Amino acid sequence: MKIAYYPGCSLHASSKLYDIQSKSVLGKIGIELSEIEDWNCCGATSASKTDDFLAIALAARNLGIADATGFSEMMIPCSSCYSRTLVSQKALAGDPALKSEINAELAKKVEGRIKISNILEVLLSRQCDIKEKAVKKLTGLKPACYYGCLLTRFPSDMPVSDSVENPAAMEGLLKSLGAEPLDWGYKTDCCGASAAVNDMDMALKLMSKIFKDAAARGANCFVTTCPMCQLNVDAYQEEVREKYGTANNLPVYFITELIGISMGMGAEEMQIERHFTDALGLLKELKLI
Repeated sequence: MKIAYYPGCSLHASSKLYDIQSKSVLGKIGIELSEIEDWNCCGATSASKTDDFLAIALAARNLGIADATGFSEMMIPCSSCYSRTLVSQKALAGDPALKSEINAELAKKVEGRIKISNILEVLLSRQCDIKEKAVKKLTGLKPACYYGCLLTRFPSDMPVSDSVENPAAMEGLLKSLGAEPLDWGYKTDCCGASAAVNDMDMALKLMSKIFKDAAARGANCFVTTCPMCQLNVDAYQEEVREKYGTANNLPVYFITELIGISMGMGAEEMQIERHFTDALGLLKELKLI
C-alpha cells in the first residue's frame, strides 16, 4: 500500500531520525510513504499568529500538491503540521470564495479529495500487522504517553479519532506490545513548543509540570508522536531540573522507536543515539537492545 507523505520542516531538520524511522517502520508493515513533491512549510505555529489568510494558504498549496498525486490519503507525523493542514482543508471546504481565491494562484488546485491522517491513525489501521511483526515484548517500559496540545485539540470543531482530553491510542498500541503505559494527568498539556525560542521561562515552567507528574506516576520514559514536543521535552530536561528540581532525566522516544524495537529493528538503524537525553541506557538495562 502506498500513501502520500508530508514530513514537514522538522522531519527534514532537527527530527530527521523520525523521518527515517517513519519510513522504515511503516515499510515493515506494508505501507510505502511517497513524499509529495516541492512541498513548503505549512506555517505551523507562526502563520496562524500573524496572518489568518497565510495560515490557510501555506497549507493549501501542499493540499493541492497532495490532491494532484491521486492518492486517497496523506500521512503527516508532526502534530502541528497535521493540525494546520486539517484546519486549512476544512476552512477551504466551508468557504468557496476563499478556496477560489487561493486556487487562482496555485499551479495545483485544492480539490479536497485527500484524507489527512496523523501517524497514530495510520499505525492503528495496521495494528494487527504490527503485532504480527513483533518479535520482542517491550517488557519493563513504563512510558508516559505524551500527546501534546495539538494532536486531538483544534481551534475549530473537527472530527477526532480519539478522546480530545484523554486520548488512549498510544497506550493501547504499546500495551499490545508488552509495555506498561501509565495513567497520568498531563498527556495533552502544552510543552511550550516554539515558546522555547522567545519565552524560555514559560516553556520551562510548562515542561516542569509534565516532568513532575510523569515521575510521580513512576514513568521511566516518555513516548510521543510530535517532533516539536519530543525536541522540547528531550532537549531541556537539564534546564528544568536546575530551575524546578525535577527528578532524574527520562528518555523521550518517538512511537516509531518503540514499535521498531518490538519488531527487531536496531538502535543504530533508527538513530536512537541522536537524542539529547540518553535514550539507549534504559533500552540496554531492560535488555531490549
